Amino acid sequence: MTVIISLCILLLIAYLFDLTAGFTKIPSVILLLLLGWIVKEVTFFFDIRVPNLTSTLPILGTIGLILIVLEGSLELELNHSKRGLINKSFLGALVPLLILAFSLAYAFQYYTGYNFKDCLANAIPFCVISSAIAIPSVRNLSSNLKEFVIYESSLSDIFGVIFFNFIIYNTDFGAETFGYFFLEILFIIVISFISTFLLSFLLNKIDHHIKFVPIILLVILIYEISKIFHLPALIFILVFGLSIGNLDEIKHLKWTQSFRLDLLNKEVAKFKELTIEATFIIRALFFMLFGYLIKTSEIVNPDTIIWAVAIVGAIYLLRFLQLYLSKMPVFPLLFVAPRGLITILLFLSISKDQVLPLVNNSLIIQVILLTALTMMIGLMASAKHREIIIKEKIKAKHTELDTDDTDTIDEIINS
Repeated sequence: MTVIISLCILLLIAYLFDLTAGFTKIPSVILLLLLGWIVKEVTFFFDIRVPNLTSTLPILGTIGLILIVLEGSLELELNHSKRGLINKSFLGALVPLLILAFSLAYAFQYYTGYNFKDCLANAIPFCVISSAIAIPSVRNLSSNLKEFVIYESSLSDIFGVIFFNFIIYNTDFGAETFGYFFLEILFIIVISFISTFLLSFLLNKIDHHIKFVPIILLVILIYEISKIFHLPALIFILVFGLSIGNLDEIKHLKWTQSFRLDLLNKEVAKFKELTIEATFIIRALFFMLFGYLIKTSEIVNPDTIIWAVAIVGAIYLLRFLQLYLSKMPVFPLLFVAPRGLITILLFLSISKDQVLPLVNNSLIIQVILLTALTMMIGLMASAKHREIIIKEKIKAKHTELDTDDTDTIDEIINS
């Protein structure tokens, strides 16, 4: 009974964090980590016995990753007008990841003397933008910038996991290995379209009052089975979400003729709502649990802080160059490069004999906290700067505006 009451209270507090994030500009992940850490200190102070929850973290993380990418892909619109944005997001997710991964791997090899493959496996977790943190934190940005972040962070998750698995599961990197890798990608794309057709059919045809939970369970099942065969399973999640979230854009395809798209769109809207609700719960539990498992000594560890600051500095230097060259607004997008859920999951996936002594819990936690704090401060400063600009624009045009000219004022605010 006590556990249920405590869990309900914690999730309600997490909901308050989510509600107030738009006003405080504080990423909810920071508050969730802090809440989890406070709960641990309270249980320690009152000598409350809590079972070991370490093994629960990867499970919550995997389900959270699936739901977050699914939620993000359901939000995205696919049409010709988005082509430029998608291209910039694609390059923004892939190029900095590769540059930072190889640069950091060389630095690790130089410092530790370990082989380059192990160093690269340890470097990749630091190179992935966390969609679990980035997407909820940009709700107040313009739709164009928000879409860029959703595309970029979701693709970064996918590229990061694919790249990591490619390095971990292969010992030889010749032409045969790369050929087999591309065949795997092609195979998962085919599976994705077939699965999307079948799941859309179920979504459209099931008359039972319970229909969305089985769909989500099947999505998770397909993802896990794909992982067993080392297939890039996140591609399936992305394709599925994009397909059912953009039915109007694919209505010319033959397989959509067997559906009543008007009714299916309504079901997709309900499915999207359920996914958002489920994602909130899993994400909140994951970060609270991670905060609970954090040790104070790991946060303030002086042995890794220099490396953490250097990694974070490299992250933002590359991000500045990426945004500048792609002609995207540097501010506030520069600050939206948090590390989080994927970083933790990939780090936990490295076998103990491959983990570098330098890459430990302290370094992971410090990089996550530094990027989250930087994003928080950057978004708060950018919001304040935007308010000043809006006031100046309104003041400059005050003589041209009537007091009831709300349409013009709205144009100024949105410009």
